[in-house]
This record gives sequence, C-alpha cells and structure tokens, in this order.
Amino acid sequence: MATVGLISLGCPRNLIDSEIMLALLKKNGFKVTEDFSKCDAAIVNTCSFIKDAKEESIDLILRLVDLKKEKKLKAIIVAGCLPQRYPAELKKEIKEIDGFLGTSDFIKIPEVLKTVLSGGKTSAVSGAPSFLADHTYPRDLITPRHSIYLKVAEGCNNNCSYCVIPKIRGALRSRRINSLLEETKRIAKRHKISEINLIGQDTTLYGTDLYGAPKLSELIRQLAAIKKARWIRVLYTHPEHYTDELIGVIRDEPSVCKYVDLPLQHINDRILKSMGRKTNKRDICNLISRLRKEIPGLAVRTTFIVGFPGETDKEFKELADFIKEARFERLGVFEYSREEGTPAHNFKNQISDNVKKERFDALMRLQQEISKEVNAGYMGKELEVLIDEPANRQTGKLYNYTGRTEYDAPEVDGNCFVRTKKQHKPGDFVKVKIVDTLEYDLVGEEL
Repeated sequence: MATVGLISLGCPRNLIDSEIMLALLKKNGFKVTEDFSKCDAAIVNTCSFIKDAKEESIDLILRLVDLKKEKKLKAIIVAGCLPQRYPAELKKEIKEIDGFLGTSDFIKIPEVLKTVLSGGKTSAVSGAPSFLADHTYPRDLITPRHSIYLKVAEGCNNNCSYCVIPKIRGALRSRRINSLLEETKRIAKRHKISEINLIGQDTTLYGTDLYGAPKLSELIRQLAAIKKARWIRVLYTHPEHYTDELIGVIRDEPSVCKYVDLPLQHINDRILKSMGRKTNKRDICNLISRLRKEIPGLAVRTTFIVGFPGETDKEFKELADFIKEARFERLGVFEYSREEGTPAHNFKNQISDNVKKERFDALMRLQQEISKEVNAGYMGKELEVLIDEPANRQTGKLYNYTGRTEYDAPEVDGNCFVRTKKQHKPGDFVKVKIVDTLEYDLVGEEL
C-alpha cells in the first residue's frame, strides 16, 4: 500500500477540492500521511491567485524536489491553480514534477498517482475548466469537523481587470440546491456540524446560471430548515449583486450570522471603473448604510487593494478617509499584484512596491485603531461563542478555550478567548460576558 502526503494551499474553495482528493485516495486504498518525509508520493494543491501565493506554492514544490533528490520521495504531483495557469512553464522549469492536475481534473488523482508511482509522467489539465463536484463525491474533512465549508458554485463571471480567477477556474457554475442539501445531510451524519460557511467566487450570483435568477436566499432558507447547523455564514459576496430578498434572509433567519463578507477593493470611482467592478462610491455607501440599518448588530468585513495601477495619492487618501468614516468591524488589505493574462497587467502607471507597502502599512495601522475601538464596544456585553479548540496560553490571564463569535469567520477574523471552569468540546456553544478586549480579539468569561 503506497503512502501519500497532501497539502492544500490557498483559499477554502481549494481546500474542498483537497478534501475530495483525500477521500478518493483513501477510497482507492492509499494510505495518507502528513509527513512528506515518510511517504511515497507528495501532492500539492496549489494557489496562483497573486504573487505571494505563487511564491508559496513554488517554494513548497522546490522543498519536495529536494526530498525527491534525497530519495525520500518517489513522485511529486502538483494540482490546482498553478498547473492550470502555467502548465508548460512548470513542465519546462521543474522537471522533477511527475504529475499535473488542473482545477477541473483533481478527481483523476487516483489514476495519476498510480501512473507516477509506476515511474511514469502524466498531465491532466483541461483547457477550459468546466467540472463541478456535487454531493456524490466524498469529502474527507481537513477543517475542524464542527465548522465546514460548502462550495455553492465554481468559477466567476465578473471579470475584474486585476483578477485571474476566470482563467484558472472558468465561468460561473452553480450547484443545484438539492445537491447542497444532500451534501450537508451526509456530512451531518458523520459529524456534529455547528457552523456552515457558504463559499464561491461570488456567492451573491449563485443560481443565476441554473435558475435564471439569484437563488442564494432560497438556498439559505432551505439549509436553515433542515436544521443541521446553528450558524450559517455567507462569505465572498459582491456589492453589486445584493437583493432585497438576500438582505431580508440575513436579517430574519435566526441561524444566519449577522456578518457580511463584502470585498469592496476600492472606493474611488475612477479606480473602481478601471478595476471593472461595475459599481461606484455612491452605491457602495448606500448599500453599507442600508445593511447596517436593516440588519441590527451587523458586522461588516471587507477587503481593499492598494497600489492599483494609476492610484494617486489623492485617490488613496479618499480610500483612507472612507475607511475612517465607515469604521468596518473587520478589514483586510492586499497590495496590488500584477498578474499575467489580466487586463490590468498592461495598464500604464504601475505603482512601485515601496509605495504599495507604505499604503498597505498605513491602512493596516488605521484599521488596527478602528478594530481596537470597535472591540472595546463589546466590553461587558454577553455574547454567544463557538468553541473551536482547547487552549492554555497567557492573555493577561489564563483562558481555557479559543472560540469565535458570530462576527468572526474562521481563519480570517479574530478570536474570543474563553475562561471557564466547565469542560467543553470543539463545536459547543457557550454564553460569555466580555471582560477584556484586544486589538483584534476578545476575552470572555462563561456565564
């Protein structure tokens, strides 16, 4: 029996592909390990969204190449976004790679693995990604069992000028509601689910290709009705595609976290137009105002890009002033990454790395203060916390567990450190009183 190691890089959407690969490997008799130095073959599910992600993927591949040269590995398989985007370049530059799998071909992993372990080399990279996994494909969860991701769709039709996703993931392909419900029920039979995180490249467009209209609201209602999780969280929404129905279901459905993940990327109208965002400052401000007015207690997470080609000091200041005024509960910043194959790659007036870094640092300092003030507003309040894991670290005083409020998505947002004399398991919900606040985290004592 061959032993295989697999590591998943990049976003949760990639993670689900890795979970399917793991399940298929085990189903086909392979033994899986996390120790690459003790396996016959290594699989890397790569990301190539931006420069940093590509470098991380390449660095890991080169470390595996060293293991292969030391005869600690027989074969290397590179899957996902990097081979989908650069198949010829990888074959030419890193000849030690034995197998390639594109973003639509990862389900072929058992066959590819058998070929490379037999000494062969092979490549399965479809030209135009079109595959969409459904509930009939098993998943071996990598995430904590109580908090799962559910991929509602694959691909994207927005075609933002800086983004390579449509090229490496294809056009929007939504899954049927029944398929998503069946997958949730199947996982719930094996694990106690506390939280479902709905993901896609743009979840607000879910269903438009299948049903002729957005169906995210209907999906949420049906997921809530089967009562398999206390929390349902919606990630990766787009400001252009919010509907009255979606706002209503986030507001009215008790199981939906009062949390909106709303990547805005910029606020200046000229930059937004250059980005191909098909929205503007006025509409964004109106949407944020409406969301906060209609959904009491809402936390808004957003992301921005600094250093987009042609971004002037004045336009950057407009963005910083907007952040000061909007006071987002959660915020991330990316330095613009110039990506081959995107329209923005050829735009004039590319910004220097030094200026990008300065602007990144300025916004992060600004948000750090805002986050500190926002968190201070929770002092003395009672909140429900989802326990993620036991802990025994020092944060002013000892705490027993690390968890999250409904205002914090897994992996990207802050934590709530829980002090309690009771015993809990990951996936339990506890009621706490906030007794201390940090820049990004909270400390609570169980009531």
